[in-house]
Amino acid sequence: MMTLRQLATERPTMPTRTGWYLADLGEAHGKQELFTRQSPQKLKLLREHALIESAISSNRIEGVEVDKSRIGTLMFGKPTLRDRDEQEVRGYRDALKLIHERGAKLPISEATTKQLHKLCRGEIWDAGAYKEKDVDIIQAYADGRSRVRFKTVPAKQRPKAMAEMVELWQRGVQEKWVHPLVLAAALNLDFLCIHPFRDGNGRASRLLFLLACYHCGIEAGRYISLERIIEDNKERYYEVLEQSSQRWHEGKHDPWPTLNFLLFILTQACKEFEQRVGQLKSPRGEKTALIEEAIARQAGRFSLSDLRSACPGVSVDLIRSVLKRLKGASIECLGRGHTAKWRKTAK
Repeated sequence: MMTLRQLATERPTMPTRTGWYLADLGEAHGKQELFTRQSPQKLKLLREHALIESAISSNRIEGVEVDKSRIGTLMFGKPTLRDRDEQEVRGYRDALKLIHERGAKLPISEATTKQLHKLCRGEIWDAGAYKEKDVDIIQAYADGRSRVRFKTVPAKQRPKAMAEMVELWQRGVQEKWVHPLVLAAALNLDFLCIHPFRDGNGRASRLLFLLACYHCGIEAGRYISLERIIEDNKERYYEVLEQSSQRWHEGKHDPWPTLNFLLFILTQACKEFEQRVGQLKSPRGEKTALIEEAIARQAGRFSLSDLRSACPGVSVDLIRSVLKRLKGASIECLGRGHTAKWRKTAK
């Protein structure tokens, strides 16, 4: 709550970059209604794809992974879950569905935060409950060394800190201290510094940020995975969190590295949404466009299996057809058979 306290007591001088992001997001918000009037079937494909990417990426950031061949079934079927990892991915999907279905009607409160945490942690004993012991954020190194990256709020003070965080968010929205999206990013930073749960704080924070964006009128996260864009920038994500958490307990921290990072993530999602909507209008078909975009995002060598994971619900035959059409023009094959590797060629 120390970031929200800063915004409540001091008139902030926003960095120039923040103003640029807010201007871009204001423009994106103005276009949002126009984009969402597109064909419901076409937008449904984007929603399903974003749901999958969000559940997979947010868990993968925390080291939770599932068998790629099971992703489609986990997201849209009713399989018997094999292990804890599958349970957590399915739970994150359920939390996303709750946010997408209720949007800004779902209040930002302690009860909602606990509900989102309970869903994304699955059937574990302390899901949805604040931790009872002090647990700091530890960074482990490959050589076995470790260090305390951040000392979280003591367990006894956590309920009070969470209550104050929610109260400050509500006041900030009503009293308009700063742009509401800056408040949404500040809420995310304060939640991570309070670190109220034993585990799953990162995932709960990303769900809370998505919900706060709905309250601010930005719904790009319904169609584009914010979590996937964060994962693509994971090293920077951890870097800015460490920068902004220094002296947080004293209220003398610099929140802008993290606030600007989150605004950047949201800006990228809005731009990608606009691009994808434009692609979906193409007569070549939404699934073909989805495959081509997945290919464009690949770094280095990739396989048919990688594209199947990136395009759940798209047939293998269609992926092969697109690969065959693009072969020699923008991509090349480096082997034979279904395990062959592909790579993009220089334009």
